[in-house]
Amino acid sequence: MHTYVSLVADAPAQLLPARELMAFTLASHIILVPLGVALPFLTLVMHYRGLRRHDATALLLARRWSAVMAVQFAVGVVTGTVLSFEFGLLWPGLMGRWGDVFGIGFGVEAWAFFLEAVLIAIYLYGWRRLKPRTHFLLGLPLPATALLGAFGILAANSWMNTPQGFSLDAAGRPVDVNVWKAIFTPMFGPQYWHFVVAMLMTAGYMVAGVYAVGWLRGRRDRYHRLGFAIPFTIASIAAPVQMVLGDSIARSVFHKQPVKFAAMEIVWKTDTRVPEYLYGRLHPDGSISGGIKIPLLDSVLAGFRPDTKVVGLTSVPASERPTATQATIAHWAFDTMVFIGTALLLLALCYGWIWLRHRRLPESKWFYRGAACAGVASVVAVECGWVATEVGRQPWIVYQNMRVAEAVTSTRSTTLWIMFGLVLVVYVFVFGSLLTVLLKMRARWRLADEQQAAHAPEADTPYGPRTAPQAGDILTSGTGGRPRDGRP
Repeated sequence: MHTYVSLVADAPAQLLPARELMAFTLASHIILVPLGVALPFLTLVMHYRGLRRHDATALLLARRWSAVMAVQFAVGVVTGTVLSFEFGLLWPGLMGRWGDVFGIGFGVEAWAFFLEAVLIAIYLYGWRRLKPRTHFLLGLPLPATALLGAFGILAANSWMNTPQGFSLDAAGRPVDVNVWKAIFTPMFGPQYWHFVVAMLMTAGYMVAGVYAVGWLRGRRDRYHRLGFAIPFTIASIAAPVQMVLGDSIARSVFHKQPVKFAAMEIVWKTDTRVPEYLYGRLHPDGSISGGIKIPLLDSVLAGFRPDTKVVGLTSVPASERPTATQATIAHWAFDTMVFIGTALLLLALCYGWIWLRHRRLPESKWFYRGAACAGVASVVAVECGWVATEVGRQPWIVYQNMRVAEAVTSTRSTTLWIMFGLVLVVYVFVFGSLLTVLLKMRARWRLADEQQAAHAPEADTPYGPRTAPQAGDILTSGTGGRPRDGRP
C-alpha cells in the first residue's frame, strides 16, 4: 500500500486529467470505428446481391446504408481529428522522442482517410448517375481503404506494445530506425486481425440489431428480413473466427508481454498450476477477493498444461507494473470482453443451426431480443478490449522504454480539466447531432416507403428512371420534394 501511495505522489499533476481526457475521446471515437471499418464491406455485399439478383430491395438497403456510412464518416472525422491533436498536445514526450519511429503508422492512416473520403463521395454521387456495374466497381476499393486506415493505427499501437526497429544512442534517443520492423512488430499480426474481425462482427450485429428491433415491432416485410439476414450472417461467420483470433492474441500477450498478461489474469506471483479467476479483485498485498476461482485453468489456457509457468506481477518492481487497481480494471475488462464474445458466439450458433436445419430465419422473439442487444454488447466488448490493452500496459506508454508520466505535457492540470469539460460538451453536441440526423433519415425513409406502398416500392430501383407516378404523387424523400418523374 505504501508503494502505491508513493507512486501516486510521484506522478505529475497533469497525468490524471491528460489520461482521463485521452480515455474519454478514445472511448467515444471507438463507438464509430466498427461502422467506419466494416460498413463499407456490408454495403457492398448488399449492393452485389442487388445487382446479381436484380433485387431492388437489396439495392435500396445498400443506398441507404451508404448514406449512413457518409454521416458516420463525417462525425468520425471530428472525433478522429481531436485524437490526433491530443497525441501531440497531451503527450509531447511520446511524439517528440518516438515519433520518427512509429509515426509512419499515422501517416498511412492519414492517406487512407483522404482516399476514403474521396471514394465515399464518388460512391454516393454514383447512385442514379452511373451505370450499375461502373458504380459498384468504383465502390470496391472502399473496404480496402478502411482496412488500410486500421492498418496504420494498429501498426502504431502494436509498436507501443512491443517496440522494435530502432537502436538507442548514448543520450537514449532512437537512431537507425528500421521502418519495416517498426511496423511489423510481434504483436501487429495478432492485434490487427483480432481488431479487423471484431469490427466486422460488431458492425454486423449493430446493423442487424436495427432490423431486429423492427421485427419485434411487427415490421416483418422483406425489407426488414433482408436488412437483418445479410449483416447478421456475416457477423455470425465472424464470431467463431474471432474466438480463435482472441485466443491467439492472448497467447501472444502471454509470451511477449508477460506482465500485462499477469495483470489481465490478476496473477500475483510467478507459479505453475495457476488458477483462473472469473472477475475478483486484486489487493495491493496480492490477495484476491470475490470472483469465481477455477483451479489450474489459467495455466492450462496459457500453455495447455497444468504445469505451465505463468509470470506474476511481482516478477518486476512495483514501478514497472500496473497497480492492483489497474490490474483489476484490466482483468474485469478482459473477462467482460470474453463473456460477451462467448454469448455472441452462442447466438450465432443458434442462428446457424436454425438456418441449416430449416432454411429460414429464426422466429423466436427471444432470439430477436438477443439480436437487438447484440450490437450494443459488441460495442461494449470492443471498449473492454481497448481498456484491457491500454490499462494492462501501465505504467508504460512505450512498453519498457517510456513511462506515461514521462510523456505527459507540462500544461497546468487546471487547464487540462477545463479542456476536458469543453471536449465533453462538444462531444455531447456532436453525438446528439449524429443521433438526430440518423433518426430523421429513418423517419424520412419510412415515410417514403409508406407513400410508395400503393405501387410496389420494391420495384423502384436506385438506377435508371423511377417508377411512373400517379397523379398528384410527390416523393418527399430523396428528391428534395420534386415530382416522381424520373429526373435525378
